[in-house]
Amino acid sequence: MKMQEKTSRNEQMLHAPVEKLIARLAVPTMISMLITAVYNMADTYFVSQIGTSASGAVGIIFSAMALIQAFSFTFGIGTGNHVSRLLGAGKAETANQYVAVGWFTGFIFGTLLGLCGLLNLHSVVKLLGATDTIAPYAMDYARFIFMATPFMMCSFIMNNILRFQGLAAYAMVGITIGGVLNMLLDPLFIFGLGMGTAGAGLATGLSQFVSFLILFGMCNLKKDTISVKFGNFKPSRKIYGDILYTGSPSLARQGVTSFATVVLNRSAGVYGDAAIAALSIVSRYTMFMNSLIVGFGQGFQPVCGFNMGAKKYQRVKKAFYFCVKVSTAALLVLCVVSMLLSGNIIALFRKDDADVIAMGTYALRVQLLTMPLWGFYVMSNMFSQTAGYGLRASVISAARQGICFIPLVLILPRLFGLKGLLITQPVADVFAFALSIVLVTGILKQLNQKSREENSVGGRL
Repeated sequence: MKMQEKTSRNEQMLHAPVEKLIARLAVPTMISMLITAVYNMADTYFVSQIGTSASGAVGIIFSAMALIQAFSFTFGIGTGNHVSRLLGAGKAETANQYVAVGWFTGFIFGTLLGLCGLLNLHSVVKLLGATDTIAPYAMDYARFIFMATPFMMCSFIMNNILRFQGLAAYAMVGITIGGVLNMLLDPLFIFGLGMGTAGAGLATGLSQFVSFLILFGMCNLKKDTISVKFGNFKPSRKIYGDILYTGSPSLARQGVTSFATVVLNRSAGVYGDAAIAALSIVSRYTMFMNSLIVGFGQGFQPVCGFNMGAKKYQRVKKAFYFCVKVSTAALLVLCVVSMLLSGNIIALFRKDDADVIAMGTYALRVQLLTMPLWGFYVMSNMFSQTAGYGLRASVISAARQGICFIPLVLILPRLFGLKGLLITQPVADVFAFALSIVLVTGILKQLNQKSREENSVGGRL
């Protein structure tokens, strides 16, 4: 890594106005997240043209992909978080070791996870909530997802490592090219080659492999990045402990999302394939909206990490409040527009199925009522995790689709039937929002105390 380029980037992270800095870093991450959400919706759209059961298969396998992402983000954010703080503290050599340990561990783990999925394919899709009519479509789709698992995991890991170095533009290239390729290959494989849902799975697997190759090149060929080198693979209890502690909120968030999706699909299965398909479509659309907020927050994370490492706590707080305001305002606008077009949005995916349209429209509308709360919730999650408050971050991560959601999805359908199922997520959002306020308020008070202590020491010196 060129010392001059590294020093210049560190100076910007620690001294440039946080509003402009976050906006600059957020643009490429927002594009990356947007592309990912779009090709996820493209999968759902093209597969939905096959039939309602095929559409439900995408929702079933989403929980498996969420689990893959859970482990990916555990290693990726756990590694990247420490890399940003180590660079902020001027410890580049140690950062190299963290990168190698995170990457190689992720590749080995991803290979084992993919093999387990392939060897137990039928059992896995049934466990995930597939009905007898959805299971064949789900197996066709999942087969290629599990084949690509190690490459998917390492792509997410490298994406996060680059982001936390303040190099989100490099990460954007790999994600964007892979996403565009996925959208082009979907109709070709599904309809042109007559592969059905297997074609969607193959398109996703190939695009993830291409993203992997590009991101690997970015990490190893660009002079201003930390390279992935086996010679730096020096695992230790401390490194694994740091990565897992900081990355555990991602495991909590995505792992709980996976489990919650399984519970949701099993509950929806009682009402038929149309209910699973409707909730799958709503999930993909709200994920599209949320991707913009997550992408914006990812522009905040390296700023938070660098400044926490440099003990600039007031700068961290200023960045956090700025992100909450911007993300909440953006969500309000998106929710109003989506509310007006909700029926048309669901019909775009399954225009020939009145049941899917009716259930999907209702579910989307009630979800939109609470989505503006996601601005504070998402930023609180990223802030607590990047600032090093792993336990609280894990609680916040698990709140929305775990601590609050799972009990409600078991209770509300028993009380209110199908409508109880469809309102579960927005009700859980309200409780998760309240919990995040309590936990983040405590962190902000601690940062105020640390800031006063630093100023006191500086004054005495």
